[in-house]
Amino acid sequence: MATPSMKRYTARGVVLGTLKYGDRGLIVHMLTSSYGRQSYMVQGLGGRSRNAKLALFQPMFALEFEGLTSTKMDMHRFGEVHAGLVLQSIPFDVKKSTIALFMAEVLHRLVKESEANEMLFDFVWGSVEALDAATEGVANFHLWFLSHLCRFLGFSPGNEYMPEAWFNIAEGHFTRECPPREYRISQENALILRDMLECDVRYLAEVGLNRHQRVDFLSALMAYYSYHLDTINSVQSIRLLQELF
Repeated sequence: MATPSMKRYTARGVVLGTLKYGDRGLIVHMLTSSYGRQSYMVQGLGGRSRNAKLALFQPMFALEFEGLTSTKMDMHRFGEVHAGLVLQSIPFDVKKSTIALFMAEVLHRLVKESEANEMLFDFVWGSVEALDAATEGVANFHLWFLSHLCRFLGFSPGNEYMPEAWFNIAEGHFTRECPPREYRISQENALILRDMLECDVRYLAEVGLNRHQRVDFLSALMAYYSYHLDTINSVQSIRLLQELF
């Protein structure tokens, strides 16, 4: 029960990761609609309740919950918590669950603000819905996600694509002048970036890429992110994506 000094609130959240806390506890890292990036303490896990609760806290699972916070608590707590989206395919499809793991790890590494960011949250929540619903083009989904996520992190491409353009990582611009090697995204990858930015997520299958192109474009995106946010370099699940796609 909440004490008079404790604040209750209702929110939506997307799970970014968990950390075991003692024998019966768990720390859940989430991107929330109300408080941005937050950590939640879950205690008293045991028996059947442990398995039921752990099932909710998988990477990129979308939740609706009651939260509890107080100036006397280091972390928020959960009151009621349940699935906000009933996922039909992500938990059962190895390709989709690997992409979800990657998305969660990227957000976990890059998003630090403990303030509500409605546009970012809506994009992430909608991305979970889109990935779960996708029947075609799944192999391109992580590339689409990264191409659009930078808009909400402050370094979106700043101009329109032009034919035969390169992309300058440092300036964040498409350009007809070949940038220095360390700031250069190739003309082929610049065109793919344009396609990803213009593509409705429902039609990702129409962006026809082979395995080599996916791997090369992902490397280009990681270089772009790394220039602006070096914490991207610690993302481990990228190796799984390169093996699958």
